[in-house]
Amino acid sequence: MRPVFQWNLGERALELGKRTLIMGIVNVTPDSFSDGGQFLERDQAIEHAGRLLDEGADIVDIGGESTRPGARVDAGAAQSVDAKKSSVGNLRAAVSAEEELRRVLPVIAELKRKHPAAVFSVDTYKASVARAAVGAGAEIVNDVSGFRWDAQMAKTVADLKCGVVLMHMRGRPEEWRTLPPPGDIVLLVKRELKDWAEKAVLAGVRRERIVLDPGFGFGKSFDENYPLLGRFSELQAAGFPLLAGTSRKSFIGRTLARDGKDAPPDGRLYGTLAAQTALILKGAHILRTHDVKAAVEAARVADAILQAR
Repeated sequence: MRPVFQWNLGERALELGKRTLIMGIVNVTPDSFSDGGQFLERDQAIEHAGRLLDEGADIVDIGGESTRPGARVDAGAAQSVDAKKSSVGNLRAAVSAEEELRRVLPVIAELKRKHPAAVFSVDTYKASVARAAVGAGAEIVNDVSGFRWDAQMAKTVADLKCGVVLMHMRGRPEEWRTLPPPGDIVLLVKRELKDWAEKAVLAGVRRERIVLDPGFGFGKSFDENYPLLGRFSELQAAGFPLLAGTSRKSFIGRTLARDGKDAPPDGRLYGTLAAQTALILKGAHILRTHDVKAAVEAARVADAILQAR
Protein backbone atom coordinates (compact mmCIF):
# COMPACT_ATOMS: atom_id res chain seq x y z
CA MET A 1 0.00 0.00 0.00
CA ARG A 2 1.18 3.51 -0.72
CA PRO A 3 2.24 5.65 2.21
CA VAL A 4 -0.40 8.23 3.12
CA PHE A 5 0.48 11.94 3.31
CA GLN A 6 -1.31 15.19 4.06
CA TRP A 7 -0.21 17.63 1.34
CA ASN A 8 -0.29 21.06 2.98
CA LEU A 9 -1.42 23.75 0.52
CA GLY A 10 -1.62 26.55 3.04
CA GLU A 11 -5.31 27.10 3.69
CA ARG A 12 -6.12 23.39 3.40
CA ALA A 13 -4.53 19.97 2.88
CA LEU A 14 -5.11 17.18 0.36
CA GLU A 15 -4.95 13.58 1.51
CA LEU A 16 -2.60 11.59 -0.70
CA GLY A 17 -2.40 7.82 -0.82
CA LYS A 18 -5.82 6.46 0.01
CA ARG A 19 -6.90 7.11 -3.56
CA THR A 20 -5.07 8.43 -6.61
CA LEU A 21 -5.62 12.11 -7.34
CA ILE A 22 -5.90 13.28 -10.93
CA MET A 23 -4.30 16.53 -12.11
CA GLY A 24 -5.74 17.78 -15.40
CA ILE A 25 -3.61 19.78 -17.82
CA VAL A 26 -4.53 23.15 -19.32
CA ASN A 27 -1.84 24.50 -21.65
CA VAL A 28 -2.45 28.20 -22.34
CA THR A 29 0.26 28.06 -25.00
CA PRO A 30 0.56 28.10 -28.80
CA ASP A 31 3.21 25.38 -28.96
CA SER A 32 2.76 22.57 -26.40
CA PHE A 33 3.61 19.17 -27.88
CA SER A 34 0.12 17.69 -27.63
CA ASP A 35 -2.48 20.46 -27.65
CA GLY A 36 -0.57 23.64 -28.45
CA GLY A 37 -2.89 26.47 -29.49
CA GLN A 38 -6.14 24.70 -28.62
CA PHE A 39 -6.59 26.60 -25.35
CA LEU A 40 -4.49 29.71 -25.90
CA GLU A 41 -7.52 31.99 -25.78
CA ARG A 42 -8.78 32.79 -22.29
CA ASP A 43 -12.36 31.62 -22.81
CA GLN A 44 -11.24 28.36 -24.41
CA ALA A 45 -8.88 27.64 -21.53
CA ILE A 46 -11.56 28.38 -18.94
CA GLU A 47 -14.08 26.18 -20.71
CA HIS A 48 -11.59 23.33 -20.99
CA ALA A 49 -10.62 23.58 -17.31
CA GLY A 50 -14.28 23.46 -16.34
CA ARG A 51 -14.71 20.35 -18.46
CA LEU A 52 -11.77 18.67 -16.73
CA LEU A 53 -13.31 19.45 -13.34
CA ASP A 54 -16.62 17.96 -14.50
CA GLU A 55 -14.74 14.83 -15.59
CA GLY A 56 -13.35 14.40 -12.09
CA ALA A 57 -10.04 16.29 -11.94
CA ASP A 58 -8.93 16.86 -8.35
CA ILE A 59 -6.43 19.54 -9.45
CA VAL A 60 -6.19 21.62 -12.62
CA ASP A 61 -2.65 22.58 -13.65
CA ILE A 62 -2.42 25.75 -15.75
CA GLY A 63 0.73 26.60 -17.69
CA GLY A 64 1.69 29.49 -19.94
CA GLU A 65 5.04 28.33 -21.33
CA SER A 66 5.82 25.12 -23.20
CA THR A 67 8.82 23.03 -22.17
CA ARG A 68 8.37 20.62 -25.08
CA PRO A 69 11.50 19.02 -26.63
CA GLY A 70 13.59 21.69 -28.32
CA ALA A 71 11.98 24.63 -26.52
CA ARG A 72 14.21 27.47 -25.34
CA VAL A 73 13.86 28.40 -21.69
CA ASP A 74 15.44 30.92 -19.35
CA ALA A 75 17.60 28.74 -17.12
CA GLY A 76 18.95 31.77 -15.28
CA ALA A 77 22.23 31.59 -13.41
CA ALA A 78 21.54 28.27 -11.71
CA GLN A 79 22.10 25.88 -14.59
CA SER A 80 22.24 22.13 -14.10
CA VAL A 81 25.46 20.15 -14.42
CA ASP A 82 24.21 18.77 -17.74
CA ALA A 83 23.49 22.29 -18.97
CA LYS A 84 26.96 23.48 -18.05
CA LYS A 85 28.47 20.65 -20.12
CA SER A 86 26.58 21.85 -23.16
CA SER A 87 28.21 24.02 -25.81
CA VAL A 88 24.99 25.95 -26.27
CA GLY A 89 25.39 29.63 -25.34
CA ASN A 90 23.26 31.73 -23.05
CA LEU A 91 19.60 31.72 -23.98
CA ARG A 92 16.99 34.39 -23.64
CA ALA A 93 13.56 33.44 -22.34
CA ALA A 94 11.33 31.97 -25.00
CA VAL A 95 8.38 33.39 -23.06
CA SER A 96 8.84 36.43 -20.83
CA ALA A 97 7.36 36.54 -17.37
CA GLU A 98 5.05 39.32 -18.57
CA GLU A 99 3.73 37.21 -21.43
CA GLU A 100 3.34 34.16 -19.22
CA LEU A 101 1.35 36.23 -16.72
CA ARG A 102 -0.79 37.67 -19.50
CA ARG A 103 -1.73 34.14 -20.51
CA VAL A 104 -2.38 32.49 -17.15
CA LEU A 105 -3.54 35.13 -14.66
CA PRO A 106 -6.95 35.86 -16.24
CA VAL A 107 -7.58 32.13 -16.55
CA ILE A 108 -6.68 31.35 -12.93
CA ALA A 109 -8.62 34.32 -11.55
CA GLU A 110 -11.80 33.53 -13.48
CA LEU A 111 -11.61 29.82 -12.72
CA LYS A 112 -11.25 30.56 -9.01
CA ARG A 113 -14.28 32.85 -9.23
CA LYS A 114 -16.37 30.21 -11.01
CA HIS A 115 -15.08 27.21 -9.05
CA PRO A 116 -14.05 28.51 -5.60
CA ALA A 117 -13.72 25.03 -4.07
CA ALA A 118 -11.48 23.66 -6.83
CA VAL A 119 -7.70 23.29 -6.50
CA PHE A 120 -5.59 25.04 -9.14
CA SER A 121 -1.88 24.72 -9.83
CA VAL A 122 0.40 26.95 -11.87
CA ASP A 123 3.03 25.29 -14.05
CA THR A 124 5.97 27.73 -13.98
CA TYR A 125 9.65 27.96 -13.11
CA LYS A 126 9.58 31.75 -12.63
CA ALA A 127 9.19 33.13 -9.10
CA SER A 128 7.39 36.28 -10.25
CA VAL A 129 4.78 34.21 -12.09
CA ALA A 130 4.38 31.89 -9.10
CA ARG A 131 3.76 34.80 -6.75
CA ALA A 132 1.16 36.44 -9.00
CA ALA A 133 -0.60 33.14 -9.76
CA VAL A 134 -0.93 32.24 -6.08
CA GLY A 135 -2.27 35.73 -5.49
CA ALA A 136 -4.90 35.04 -8.16
CA GLY A 137 -6.01 31.77 -6.58
CA ALA A 138 -3.51 29.00 -7.36
CA GLU A 139 -2.59 26.84 -4.36
CA ILE A 140 0.23 24.82 -5.92
CA VAL A 141 3.38 25.80 -7.82
CA ASN A 142 4.53 23.07 -10.23
CA ASP A 143 8.17 23.81 -11.17
CA VAL A 144 9.66 21.67 -13.97
CA SER A 145 13.15 22.84 -13.02
CA GLY A 146 12.98 21.66 -9.42
CA PHE A 147 13.67 25.25 -8.21
CA ARG A 148 16.99 25.35 -10.13
CA TRP A 149 16.29 27.97 -12.84
CA ASP A 150 15.14 30.87 -10.70
CA ALA A 151 17.23 31.53 -7.60
CA GLN A 152 14.24 33.29 -5.97
CA MET A 153 11.75 30.43 -6.38
CA ALA A 154 12.42 28.51 -3.16
CA LYS A 155 12.20 31.61 -0.97
CA THR A 156 9.13 32.80 -2.88
CA VAL A 157 7.10 29.61 -2.39
CA ALA A 158 8.27 29.38 1.22
CA ASP A 159 6.82 32.87 1.78
CA LEU A 160 3.64 32.00 -0.12
CA LYS A 161 3.06 28.87 2.03
CA CYS A 162 1.62 26.99 -0.95
CA GLY A 163 2.00 23.42 -2.13
CA VAL A 164 4.87 22.68 -4.51
CA VAL A 165 5.83 20.05 -7.07
CA LEU A 166 9.54 19.60 -7.72
CA MET A 167 10.14 17.89 -11.05
CA HIS A 168 13.34 16.26 -12.25
CA MET A 169 14.77 17.42 -15.57
CA ARG A 170 18.15 16.69 -17.11
CA GLY A 171 19.56 19.70 -18.92
CA ARG A 172 17.27 22.01 -20.88
CA PRO A 173 14.78 21.05 -23.59
CA GLU A 174 16.96 22.19 -26.49
CA GLU A 175 19.82 19.99 -25.18
CA TRP A 176 17.96 16.74 -24.70
CA ARG A 177 19.04 15.10 -27.94
CA THR A 178 22.72 15.60 -27.10
CA LEU A 179 22.85 14.76 -23.38
CA PRO A 180 25.38 12.10 -22.37
CA PRO A 181 24.02 8.81 -20.96
CA PRO A 182 23.24 9.19 -17.25
CA GLY A 183 24.25 5.73 -16.07
CA ASP A 184 21.54 4.37 -13.78
CA ILE A 185 18.67 6.81 -14.46
CA VAL A 186 16.63 5.66 -11.46
CA LEU A 187 19.45 6.18 -8.98
CA LEU A 188 20.21 9.57 -10.56
CA VAL A 189 16.61 10.77 -10.35
CA LYS A 190 16.19 9.48 -6.80
CA ARG A 191 19.42 11.08 -5.60
CA GLU A 192 18.90 14.45 -7.29
CA LEU A 193 15.22 14.82 -6.37
CA LYS A 194 15.96 14.08 -2.73
CA ASP A 195 18.84 16.57 -2.80
CA TRP A 196 16.72 19.29 -4.41
CA ALA A 197 13.90 18.69 -1.92
CA GLU A 198 16.29 18.97 1.03
CA LYS A 199 17.66 22.23 -0.40
CA ALA A 200 14.08 23.54 -0.63
CA VAL A 201 13.51 22.62 3.02
CA LEU A 202 16.69 24.46 4.01
CA ALA A 203 15.35 27.49 2.10
CA GLY A 204 12.22 27.45 4.24
CA VAL A 205 9.77 25.24 2.33
CA ARG A 206 8.06 22.91 4.79
CA ARG A 207 8.39 19.20 3.99
CA GLU A 208 4.64 18.64 4.09
CA ARG A 209 4.22 21.07 1.19
CA ILE A 210 6.49 19.13 -1.21
CA VAL A 211 5.58 16.53 -3.87
CA LEU A 212 8.22 15.01 -6.18
CA ASP A 213 7.89 14.24 -9.91
CA PRO A 214 10.56 12.16 -11.73
CA GLY A 215 9.89 14.02 -14.98
CA PHE A 216 9.18 11.30 -17.52
CA GLY A 217 10.46 12.41 -20.91
CA PHE A 218 12.26 15.47 -19.56
CA GLY A 219 15.86 14.81 -20.55
CA LYS A 220 15.27 11.04 -20.55
CA SER A 221 15.67 9.00 -23.73
CA PHE A 222 13.34 6.24 -24.88
CA ASP A 223 15.57 3.64 -23.20
CA GLU A 224 15.56 5.55 -19.90
CA ASN A 225 11.83 6.15 -19.42
CA TYR A 226 10.86 2.49 -19.09
CA PRO A 227 13.38 1.66 -16.33
CA LEU A 228 12.12 4.76 -14.51
CA LEU A 229 8.57 3.48 -14.88
CA GLY A 230 9.41 -0.13 -14.04
CA ARG A 231 11.38 0.82 -10.91
CA PHE A 232 9.14 3.74 -9.90
CA SER A 233 8.52 2.22 -6.47
CA GLU A 234 12.18 2.87 -5.58
CA LEU A 235 11.45 6.60 -5.56
CA GLN A 236 9.32 6.16 -2.44
CA ALA A 237 12.58 5.93 -0.49
CA ALA A 238 12.93 9.72 -0.76
CA GLY A 239 10.09 10.05 1.74
CA PHE A 240 7.82 12.42 -0.23
CA PRO A 241 4.54 11.95 -2.15
CA LEU A 242 5.00 11.18 -5.84
CA LEU A 243 3.42 12.70 -8.93
CA ALA A 244 3.83 11.10 -12.38
CA GLY A 245 3.16 12.58 -15.82
CA THR A 246 3.33 10.10 -18.71
CA SER A 247 0.32 11.45 -20.58
CA ARG A 248 0.78 11.21 -24.38
CA LYS A 249 4.57 11.18 -23.98
CA SER A 250 6.78 10.39 -26.97
CA PHE A 251 8.20 7.19 -25.46
CA ILE A 252 4.67 5.78 -25.50
CA GLY A 253 4.25 6.90 -29.10
CA ARG A 254 7.47 5.08 -30.03
CA THR A 255 6.28 1.86 -28.40
CA LEU A 256 2.99 2.09 -30.31
CA ALA A 257 4.68 2.86 -33.66
CA ARG A 258 3.29 1.37 -36.85
CA ASP A 259 5.07 1.12 -40.18
CA GLY A 260 8.05 2.97 -38.74
CA LYS A 261 6.00 5.96 -37.58
CA ASP A 262 5.44 6.83 -33.94
CA ALA A 263 1.83 7.01 -32.82
CA PRO A 264 0.76 10.69 -32.73
CA PRO A 265 -0.13 12.32 -29.39
CA ASP A 266 -3.87 11.80 -29.93
CA GLY A 267 -3.22 8.10 -30.61
CA ARG A 268 -1.48 7.35 -27.30
CA LEU A 269 -4.44 7.14 -24.90
CA TYR A 270 -4.44 3.39 -24.30
CA GLY A 271 -0.67 3.30 -23.91
CA THR A 272 -0.92 6.20 -21.47
CA LEU A 273 -3.52 4.34 -19.41
CA ALA A 274 -1.29 1.26 -19.24
CA ALA A 275 1.58 3.36 -17.93
CA GLN A 276 -0.65 5.21 -15.47
CA THR A 277 -2.08 1.98 -14.06
CA ALA A 278 1.42 0.58 -13.56
CA LEU A 279 2.48 3.79 -11.82
CA ILE A 280 -0.42 3.67 -9.38
CA LEU A 281 0.42 0.08 -8.49
CA LYS A 282 4.04 1.15 -7.91
CA GLY A 283 3.16 4.03 -5.59
CA ALA A 284 2.16 7.15 -7.55
CA HIS A 285 -0.09 9.46 -5.52
CA ILE A 286 -1.04 11.88 -8.32
CA LEU A 287 -1.32 11.46 -12.09
CA ARG A 288 -0.92 14.49 -14.35
CA THR A 289 -2.90 13.93 -17.54
CA HIS A 290 -4.59 15.42 -20.58
CA ASP A 291 -7.35 12.76 -20.56
CA VAL A 292 -9.00 13.17 -17.19
CA LYS A 293 -12.12 11.00 -17.56
CA ALA A 294 -10.13 7.99 -18.76
CA ALA A 295 -7.51 8.45 -16.02
CA VAL A 296 -10.17 8.78 -13.31
CA GLU A 297 -11.76 5.47 -14.32
CA ALA A 298 -8.43 3.65 -14.66
CA ALA A 299 -7.37 4.97 -11.25
CA ARG A 300 -10.55 3.70 -9.61
CA VAL A 301 -9.76 0.16 -10.75
CA ALA A 302 -6.06 0.41 -9.87
CA ASP A 303 -6.94 1.80 -6.43
CA ALA A 304 -9.33 -1.11 -5.88
CA ILE A 305 -6.48 -3.51 -6.66
CA LEU A 306 -4.25 -1.76 -4.11
CA GLN A 307 -6.96 -1.88 -1.46
CA ALA A 308 -7.54 -5.58 -2.06
CA ARG A 309 -3.91 -6.52 -1.39
